[in-house]
Amino acid sequence: MLRSAGWQLRNQRIAKTNLLRPIANTRRGYAAVTDVANFPSVGEQLHGFTLRRVRQVPELELTALHLQHDKTGAEYLHIAREDANNVFSIGFKTNPPDATGVPHILEHTTLCGSERYPIRDPFFKMLPRSLSNFMNAWTFPDHTGYPFATTNAQDFKNLMSVYLDATLHPLLKENDFTQEGWRIGPENPLATESDDPSAKKIVFKGVVYNEMKGQMSDASYLFYTKFQDHLYPAINNSGGDPQKITDLTWEQLRKFHADHYHPSNAKILTYGDMPLVEHLKEVDSRLNDFEKISVDQEVKAPITLNEPKQVTVAGPLDPLVPQDKQYKTSVTWMMGDTADSVENFALGVLSSLLMSGYGSPLYRNLIESGLGADFSANTGYDSAGRRGVFSVGLDAVKADDVNKVREVIVETFLEVRKNGFDKIKVDGILHQLELSLKHKTANFGMGILQRLKPGWFNGIDPMEALAWQETVDAFQKKYAEEGYLESLIEKYLLNDNTLTFTMQPSETFSRELVEEESQRLAAKISETTKLFPSEQEAQKYLEERELQLLEVQENARNEDLSCLPTVHVKDIPREKERKPLRHTDLDGVKVQWREAPTNGLTYFRAVHKLQDLPDELREMIPLFTSAIMRLGTKDKTMEQLEELIKLKTGGISVGYHSSQSPLSLDTYEEGLAFSGYAFDRNIPDMYELLRTIIQETDFNGPEAEKKIRELLQSSASGAINSIAESGHSYAMRYAEAGISPVGRMAEETGGLTQVKVMTALASQESLSDVIQKLKAIQSFTIANSNQLRVALNCGNESSTPNQEALHRFLNTLPKNVSVPTTSQQKQYPRNAKSFFPLPYQVYYSARAVPTVSYTNASSAPLEILAKLLTFKQLHPEIREKGGAYGGGAYARGLGGLFGMYSYRDPNPQNSMKVMAEAGQWARDRAWTAQDLEEAKLSAFQGYDAPQSVSREGMRLFLSGVTDDMLQTRRERLLDVTAEQVQAVADEFLVKRAGESSVAILGEKKEWVKENDGWQFRDLGMSEAAKAAEEAEGIAQKEDDVPAIAS
Repeated sequence: MLRSAGWQLRNQRIAKTNLLRPIANTRRGYAAVTDVANFPSVGEQLHGFTLRRVRQVPELELTALHLQHDKTGAEYLHIAREDANNVFSIGFKTNPPDATGVPHILEHTTLCGSERYPIRDPFFKMLPRSLSNFMNAWTFPDHTGYPFATTNAQDFKNLMSVYLDATLHPLLKENDFTQEGWRIGPENPLATESDDPSAKKIVFKGVVYNEMKGQMSDASYLFYTKFQDHLYPAINNSGGDPQKITDLTWEQLRKFHADHYHPSNAKILTYGDMPLVEHLKEVDSRLNDFEKISVDQEVKAPITLNEPKQVTVAGPLDPLVPQDKQYKTSVTWMMGDTADSVENFALGVLSSLLMSGYGSPLYRNLIESGLGADFSANTGYDSAGRRGVFSVGLDAVKADDVNKVREVIVETFLEVRKNGFDKIKVDGILHQLELSLKHKTANFGMGILQRLKPGWFNGIDPMEALAWQETVDAFQKKYAEEGYLESLIEKYLLNDNTLTFTMQPSETFSRELVEEESQRLAAKISETTKLFPSEQEAQKYLEERELQLLEVQENARNEDLSCLPTVHVKDIPREKERKPLRHTDLDGVKVQWREAPTNGLTYFRAVHKLQDLPDELREMIPLFTSAIMRLGTKDKTMEQLEELIKLKTGGISVGYHSSQSPLSLDTYEEGLAFSGYAFDRNIPDMYELLRTIIQETDFNGPEAEKKIRELLQSSASGAINSIAESGHSYAMRYAEAGISPVGRMAEETGGLTQVKVMTALASQESLSDVIQKLKAIQSFTIANSNQLRVALNCGNESSTPNQEALHRFLNTLPKNVSVPTTSQQKQYPRNAKSFFPLPYQVYYSARAVPTVSYTNASSAPLEILAKLLTFKQLHPEIREKGGAYGGGAYARGLGGLFGMYSYRDPNPQNSMKVMAEAGQWARDRAWTAQDLEEAKLSAFQGYDAPQSVSREGMRLFLSGVTDDMLQTRRERLLDVTAEQVQAVADEFLVKRAGESSVAILGEKKEWVKENDGWQFRDLGMSEAAKAAEEAEGIAQKEDDVPAIAS
């Protein structure tokens, strides 16, 4: 899995300050698991390791131990904490030597079989043999990591064994390289030319190759990657550029592994309450096969900026953005050494102050002013490397405004340097950090891993990085000296030593990609042809090689897996522990209480039920929930409200809610959902802030229409990239929209329909009709009536004050509101084949069919069927054979739906055929006890995953699923038989196949024909973009490479 995408950087600019956590009152004493008396002394040897350092971090209730392997030099960090969700990770420094994606392809092929587990693809085959709640592998720009998390001790041992053998002793077979990396071969080797004249056409194949073609369809990722190429020329694209991936050889892959995947280059982390001694015994036994070697752990530096530097590259058109606003541009400054933890923390705070929130100076001067629609993918303070980097950029910029962007950024820095920051803003950030420390999460260990590993690989001491209390204390001391943050602007940002990076739109960009791939393919075919006496023999060789790979893939589906470790269904408790809930009534408002230790926090949720809203209002709810967090009131600006929200709460939100009844497919609810959390002492302030943004947001203000347009333009500018990142989810929503009422509502409020509505509004001249609809929604958003229900999760000690605060809040709400209703709801196609033409290099597809309610006896076998189809049929056929990045099945117990999908798929025709035949395949298969065992284990990974206290009770509150219903389902899942699986496959996927709906997103090609039943759906792309897309289609048709180039 690639972890260097630009969209992640968007989140980083807000989350960077979370790298260091602040002051907090800690519990007295330590649990036994963190007691230093239970660990060896510094300098002592233990199972092949020497303990170098120990550090207690009381504010996080953990003890960190830094060890080193005596024989190989491998570094080991153990974080002991009273947490049952234990984490393991092994990682390696993997500076990419070129843009062939060798670290990324190695990450894939490493998991395809090892010496101790010499079966094909043990990683995916372990997924259903485990109770883990997280298993993955990540390729970062300069390192690669292999993490997992589980609460089961035997499962931990099993997975650690597989991960260590996979990384240190992989088989790295050539056919694994060609499957996961790249190859050329016939598009459909099993088809005859009489069936499909293009079946023997030679094409590029490979899972990573198609994954990266999909990534490159995301313009934000493309912008970020090209930016990184110029900022860090010493670090090549670790994910791989499709134009360069096809230069990588199997021999180069094997050499890269030998040079980098060695214990001397490894960093290992364990976290949780399991004994360190047992971990060390196992790890030492695996590392002892190696001798210490010299490895390349160079920390690559960015370019040196001694003067202004400007770079302009070409990029694709965005079909959902106005054609005169197609530029992306950013300005970058170099910062200090990120090993300076106090300054690094301060720069994270500075970044947040400058650009986080609608009231921030950079948002106000760049986006509110209309220069761009949203911040660019590289915007923010990036401290992942040894040298900090600060960038500010915009998407959707006019050509004439590109140079203005830099001018306005510098003017903003000067303005802030002169005026300084209000203390309330800094206090708000520190308050957020204190809250995040107290907020109990179920995946704390994974969070620690993700925060520490990037810096650790770049020479940042992880023990120092954990010392958050000391860092914040030191920051507060410096901040007390007047002008500290402003002095950092002077130190780093008020100079001309910058990199201005711009992506200009090219109408021929996508066409040139197609032409380049065609020429590269022709060259590869020519290289192959020269190795044989004739073109026919070369073609025969490629066809036979593809058939051999298919045979290997097919044989792997039935291979003996007895060498793989596993946990067992018998390890799953038949009855799940129930969390006690209490229910009260406050003047007709039902209140659910979950009283448990919460570190002094209270979590609030509420749902206001609505019924049969008109479509024209429902589709405006996402815009409404954004607008109330943007416009402000008559008395307070949004900047002032944001200050109070940060200072008094951990966040408040309003969103759309819909849920199917667990008892019937004909019953459902929709409404508006509210949430927020705060320290117990601040709950009254949280309620008042929530009431204020709901009831007092000023839709009549002079700036209201302008600010709503900003929101619409920002939404439109990011839509095409959001779809590219999660296209299968959009395809699934649309396929489901015609099948169930909840599916229809999900599509209207969060699917392609919503994208089309918001994109159309972004270019609408007047928004007066939109504002009237938003005001109508505001009038019925919340009421103190029996249509409102509330859930509170808090400590026992705060129940009484919480009830009093809630009662006061409810009394500020209107008793009765008038909610418009209609029986005329938008109809979506059922039993249809919908195609959305979009400018992507790969496809996203989905197929959905109606099933039964949650409590129906067939629902549990359908869930097991989904797991079986995913691991036994769809993954092997769609990913391994078809080359898609992903494919699988799912059963929505609460939606009454069964679906299948493919993701970043080069061959959707094949995938749809596999999906259409999946029911018959499952019905006729003789399922073994082991098949069912694995499917049940896979299902219970979700049911028994650890849950944070803030989420306890939410299943009942949001969906109406009682403990008794869940217990019945649990027993049914554990008891599912092969006959039941076959029966539901026959009933819902074979007999009712005619009720299914299909949706595909991607480039329109000849096989998509109306006379074959395809219905084309338009997202409202601009005319220029449509013309460019049609031109690309023509170019592809003309440039298609024959089976063997003549």
